[in-house]
Amino acid sequence: MFTLKFSNQPRKFLNKCDVKLKERILSKIKILRSDPVPHNAVRVIGEERAFRIRIGDYRVLYEVLWNKNEILIAIINKRPRVY
Repeated sequence: MFTLKFSNQPRKFLNKCDVKLKERILSKIKILRSDPVPHNAVRVIGEERAFRIRIGDYRVLYEVLWNKNEILIAIINKRPRVY
């Protein structure tokens, strides 16, 4: 099992968004604890440990720290604002 860590931006984003969206995003993020690279994850070009998952119009960018068994959630936002 991997542990989840959130940077400041995802915390602020989740605090501001509505409850349904928050639950939907968190349910997908919790899946990463047991499967850090699910079938719908895409590697971020130019980054060795960074991946993204799509949740509707939103993207979650995260980094897998294999040696520490940690997943760092770096950014959560709509597609045009993430890239």
